[in-house]
Amino acid sequence: MRVGKLSIGDDKPAAAGFDICPPKQAGSVVLKPPLLLKNREKRQSSNSRSNVVVSLRPGMVFLKGYLSLSDQEMIVKRCRELGVGSGGFYQHGYGEDTKMHLKMMCLEKNWDPQFGQYGDRRPFDGAKPPQIPPEFHSHVHSALKDSNALLPSISPDICIVNFYSETGRLGLHQDKDESPDSLRLGLPVISFSIGDSADFLYADHRDLDQPKKLLLQSGDVLIFGGPSRNLFHGVASIHPNTAPNLLLQHTNLCPGRLNLTFRRY
Repeated sequence: MRVGKLSIGDDKPAAAGFDICPPKQAGSVVLKPPLLLKNREKRQSSNSRSNVVVSLRPGMVFLKGYLSLSDQEMIVKRCRELGVGSGGFYQHGYGEDTKMHLKMMCLEKNWDPQFGQYGDRRPFDGAKPPQIPPEFHSHVHSALKDSNALLPSISPDICIVNFYSETGRLGLHQDKDESPDSLRLGLPVISFSIGDSADFLYADHRDLDQPKKLLLQSGDVLIFGGPSRNLFHGVASIHPNTAPNLLLQHTNLCPGRLNLTFRRY
């Protein structure tokens, strides 16, 4: 995932260890969602491994609502645990005034957005990225199997975790910093969306006037590889207050979207 100098952030730089699930403030009042809404969310999220599989184009598959509510809660909690520790979430900058519109954490290998390079440690603080949790591997393997996309199966050795605030976004780019063999073989990128919904854009060229748009909601999985491996893609906007209420109740996830992208170097 290569990000150019196209986002001028107005947020202050975040120190390593940003907490995506901060403790509730003492005395704060949390409004419980209506029972009807809670029951609807439970029904929609009770079963993982959704059968709603949509082929968007050759090599690009959308698994609607694939991750159950319990799956999502586990992923949020594990990301929170890793994110507050060494090698955790931070806000990358290209200079004093240029910041990415998201918080980022790398698992297993570090990725430097400025130079488009992978390494064993983060250059700015020497921290070693945490390992990819085994539970994440299990969900990746299942999603690839259930996608029916005829794409090569992978055991990911890279996971980039991005947390977008309600004003977060990411310009059109290609995930092209992996090894030449990985790109040549079209090894897939697997993306998990959790929290608020987002408008995901994709196109064959960066300068396309009207890229295609896909609404990604909490629990959705998107896979692209093979002939779609080098797609330009990005996040145009986040839809505030669209995360499942039960997810927020059980995790206290900050307003915004958590996105995990897995790939093989």
